[in-house]
Amino acid sequence: MPGSKKTATGVLGGLAGLVGLSAVAGVLVTATVTPAIAVSGAAASSAITMFDNMPSYLEIDELMLPTEIYATASDGTEVQLARFYDQNRLPVTYEQINPVVYDAILSSEDPRYYDHGGVDLIGTSRAVISNVQGGATQGGSSISQQYVKNVLVQRCERDAPTTEDLQACWVEATTASGMDGIERKLQEMRYAIAMEQRYSKNEILLGYLNIANFGGTNYGVEAAAQYYFGTSSANLSLGQAATLAGMVQNPNTFRIDRPESESNGAANGYQLTLDRRNYVLGRMLADGKISQEQYDAAYAEPIAPNIVPSTQGCENAGGSAFFCDYVRTIVETDEAFGETPEERQAALRRGGLKIYTTIDLDLQKAAEDAISIVPATHPNLDLGSSGVQLEVSTGRVLSMVQNRPYTQDADKAANDPAFTSVNFNTPYINGGSNGFLPGSTYKVFTLLNWLEHGHSVNEVLNGRQRNFTVMADCDGGTQRITSNQIKNFQGVGGYNGTPMRFTADSLNTGFLAMSEKVSVCDTNKIAERMGVELANGGSVTETNFVYDILGSKAIAPIDMAGAYATIANKGIYCEPKAIDRVIDADGNELPLPQTTCNRVLDESVAATAAFTLEGVINGGSAGSSRTNDGVPVFGKTGIHEQIHTWMDGASSKVATVVWVGNVKGEVRLDRNSANGRALWTIRHSIWPVMQRAANAKYGGDDFPRPDQNLTRQVFIDLPSVVGQSVDQARATLQAAGFSVNVGDAVDASESAGTIVRQDPGAGRVSGATVVTIYPSNGEGASIPGGLVGQTQEAAASSLRSAGFGNVSAQCTENEDAPENGRVTGVSPGEGTSTNRNTAVTLSVERREC
Repeated sequence: MPGSKKTATGVLGGLAGLVGLSAVAGVLVTATVTPAIAVSGAAASSAITMFDNMPSYLEIDELMLPTEIYATASDGTEVQLARFYDQNRLPVTYEQINPVVYDAILSSEDPRYYDHGGVDLIGTSRAVISNVQGGATQGGSSISQQYVKNVLVQRCERDAPTTEDLQACWVEATTASGMDGIERKLQEMRYAIAMEQRYSKNEILLGYLNIANFGGTNYGVEAAAQYYFGTSSANLSLGQAATLAGMVQNPNTFRIDRPESESNGAANGYQLTLDRRNYVLGRMLADGKISQEQYDAAYAEPIAPNIVPSTQGCENAGGSAFFCDYVRTIVETDEAFGETPEERQAALRRGGLKIYTTIDLDLQKAAEDAISIVPATHPNLDLGSSGVQLEVSTGRVLSMVQNRPYTQDADKAANDPAFTSVNFNTPYINGGSNGFLPGSTYKVFTLLNWLEHGHSVNEVLNGRQRNFTVMADCDGGTQRITSNQIKNFQGVGGYNGTPMRFTADSLNTGFLAMSEKVSVCDTNKIAERMGVELANGGSVTETNFVYDILGSKAIAPIDMAGAYATIANKGIYCEPKAIDRVIDADGNELPLPQTTCNRVLDESVAATAAFTLEGVINGGSAGSSRTNDGVPVFGKTGIHEQIHTWMDGASSKVATVVWVGNVKGEVRLDRNSANGRALWTIRHSIWPVMQRAANAKYGGDDFPRPDQNLTRQVFIDLPSVVGQSVDQARATLQAAGFSVNVGDAVDASESAGTIVRQDPGAGRVSGATVVTIYPSNGEGASIPGGLVGQTQEAAASSLRSAGFGNVSAQCTENEDAPENGRVTGVSPGEGTSTNRNTAVTLSVERREC
């Protein structure tokens, strides 16, 4: 407030302002309604000259309006998810306001409104006198001038880059005392007169009622009516209309939403507002706008607020809150909504946009129900869970859920573990999450790498627990992994098998074997092509380590959903998309954030990958997630050290990804449960429910048939292992990519354990062939040759020398036989390998037996 003592110069300056302002008002205002009056004097001339040099036209900016985010229900109804605003405003038309509001505002603020040309000479003169005396403007501004001031204040709020700039601009637009106040009043007059030449009285009055502040963040009479009284401006009573009309003089003093206030609260009946309301009623009575009876009835009414808070932000979106928040982050970060962060923030909070989103409320509800089995808190770990679904052919986000309710209250999120503001489904930029380790769901990229290099899913590899030399770098560098560094789930030792079986069983050592032929670098490049990046915004190709193939990098679930959708979409990757339409405050459709669909995989590779992943659902490690509804689906499980668990998959229409794990920490899921379910398996109680809901609404087709070349049987050389020991033979065959069975020991003269036979024998065979090897028992011998034709005694001696002790003869008489007889046959036959204890029978011919 200015000091009470005025210098001579100040007083004279004020008087000069008074004379000049009165002269300007007389010439430029009353001339529009009364005969011109003559003015003279230096002060008047100076003021008129200054007035003439001021800008005469004020562009009426668009109102600062809330931005609204919508979802579309199945019946086409638009469901509002959230509003964001700096000013809670609901513009209405002239006819949507009860006429009693106009009467109240005019009687109290500008009773001669329809008689002057923008400036009320009487009121203006009164204001200047008050200014000269050191006071503030009191009732001196017409409705047109107040509208001008509100337009200028809103422009400050819209354009000021900093809080300091905003304050300076606001002071300039609202200064009411001293010479600055007089100069501002002159400019207001200039603008108001020009405005009345451009717009009708009703248009200006409506504009004022839509822009004026009514306390706090409530702007415009409709928002004020809804907030303070729980009704519309069309249905305001006389007392309510007078209360709101009284507020505009000093909104934050007369607001009635602070019942605890000592000066103007419930305890004293909102005395300040009550007095102001009654003043308004008195002015209406004096102006003949209401009868004495109406005045008495309204005067007798107490101030009775019915506060209906106009909340903003995504907390109002219920279970869809995290999706809503995802949309908010897109508006704040995508250049479709402005080139700078400030422009984008203004679009969100002031732009009056209507944003129509992709979320499917049917799938969202099913997903919310499905994930509700995961509690918001757990006594033993920081338990989190999320689910996200994408439309395969477009990337549209259809559902997004997690186990903890959303809060935008930072203190609540920090202190109550049952709530969070972090979106588990999205990368850091879209919700504050650092992502989670995807485990074996990342193996899909090694499978795709394998196929892109022309390998068949039916090629046999040595997937046993062993030392591996994995191709890591794109320049040919390798990393050696010993047998004790990476093991298989539940201690499985591995086997010789195919990528088809490795994928179904999620065999770690099988994928290490594949990565001895295709590099980890290429695997990560494929992931990047399919939209996968580190949740912190980094590239998955920045480093390439052998552990990457097992999902050692922190990824957002929505990125994994995009990748699996790409396979279902025949190799075409569609960036996740959350917004279908954006409409500005004037009803114009605006450009959307740019999302594209591009081919990143050959169709044959995608088809063969889908075929392989179907085996994971049908008989493989994801069998517990079967939907059993007849719609073809594929999927892949993932577990990282029992800290994070995943289930990723898709139909030909919708991809679904579910994560359950530690938000922070490394507590083992397999040692904890919730709602009667082991935590490491609970994903299989969520994923099929979500996917079945998608299948029921969107259907699903058969996936394309796999490429014949990428599913071909691969023939390789089978080496001979005859003569090797059992261990040597097994190692030789396994190293060559064959599975081995050891048959029963056979009678052979070779030392016990020596392989004497294999089935099949050496040569070109299918890589899927199982080779059976037969070791010697060390108790065999071969029937000597040349026994036929010898005498019985000589043949028997040869057999005994060969180790056969059980020799007998069968004699046949033949008069032509030699005198000493001869051997005509032997059983078993000559050259036969048999046990030494085998009975050998000689057939002998003699003249007499």
